[in-house]
Amino acid sequence: MRRSLLLLPFCLAIATLAGCGNKGPLVLPTQPAAASTTAKPAAPAPPASAGNPR
Repeated sequence: MRRSLLLLPFCLAIATLAGCGNKGPLVLPTQPAAASTTAKPAAPAPPASAGNPR
């Protein structure tokens, strides 16, 4: 009896783990991830105001 009670959670855990993951063939990216990103140039800073009220 004890063995059958331990077997049920074990089978449920195995069935749960078998359902995880990516199905089908492995899909590799065509380009490296670092090469596909492009850096945008920085926006120019706004000009400082000449009329500083102090």
